[in-house]
Amino acid sequence: MNEQIHNPAQQKSAEKLLVVSPAPHIHSGDSISKNMLGVIIALIPAYLVALYFFGLGALIVSITAVISCMLFEYLIQRFLFRSKSVTIGDGSAILTGLLLSFNLPSNLPVWMVVLGALVAIGIGKMSFGGLGNNPFNPALVGRVFLLISFPVQMTSWPRPIPMNMQYLDAETGPTVLAMIKNHFGQLPETTDMLIGNMGGSLGEVSAIALLIGLAYMLIRKIITWHIPVSILFTVFAFTGILYLVNPETYASPLVHLLTGGLLLGAIFMATDYVTSPMSKVGMIIYGIGIGIITVVIRVFGAYPEGVSFAILIMNAFTPLINAYIKPKRFGEKIKK
Repeated sequence: MNEQIHNPAQQKSAEKLLVVSPAPHIHSGDSISKNMLGVIIALIPAYLVALYFFGLGALIVSITAVISCMLFEYLIQRFLFRSKSVTIGDGSAILTGLLLSFNLPSNLPVWMVVLGALVAIGIGKMSFGGLGNNPFNPALVGRVFLLISFPVQMTSWPRPIPMNMQYLDAETGPTVLAMIKNHFGQLPETTDMLIGNMGGSLGEVSAIALLIGLAYMLIRKIITWHIPVSILFTVFAFTGILYLVNPETYASPLVHLLTGGLLLGAIFMATDYVTSPMSKVGMIIYGIGIGIITVVIRVFGAYPEGVSFAILIMNAFTPLINAYIKPKRFGEKIKK
């Protein structure tokens, strides 16, 4: 028999005890715009290095990519979706533009940069419903589209010239991975690979700058270590075995870690919240898969670089990983 509560104060207190709200019960203070800003800040060291070595070209490509991504997202939401709420203020379009430019050579024609931004936003992001619904990293969708459509322009890498004020007329040369793939040319010194004094896309040349960005995001808890460490460790172990088997044919694991888009992909592309697994175990499996596919393409495939393809392939497996690798549920009855 239930006892009736006649005291209004006691009744009000009892009603409060019966209120149940859905999780999460504690707000961490994070937001989309805050996390996007954190990643953009982490990209600043690599961007400054790109401006120093590629000069005017880096500035034109990056500004074009960012403005184009913001413009296309606004136009699609405002006129195609006829949505009253436009999300360009959350920083995701800016980040997509920056990451796209980081995956492009500094002498790429402006119209190709605009086309890549259209594919990244229009196909890679908005065609699936916008931020949070896209299964693939939008910046990589744009980059791979340009690589397949314009392979010559996307593989003509300007040589790094401090404070270079040239754009389309810059002298070009092969990347380190292209030298390894075709067995020609003298590889740059380790110091040059660390600081970024070598050919490549805007954001892949300076290992030190990218690692500074990684440290910043780990300290601010924007990302966890599971994805970047699992990718880098897998590549190091796989290429290390190949190097031990035949050091004359295969490059050392240090070269593989410091060149190409490996650090850029592992730190900034593969860790995308939307397209990566949710559980820690799932992140490690995801990272190992990216590392293996990257090495297979680099060593045995037709392209000298495979990070972009590896991340997109593992993006497709993310829903499957999330379905089978789930965190333990508290209060769940264990079947015997």
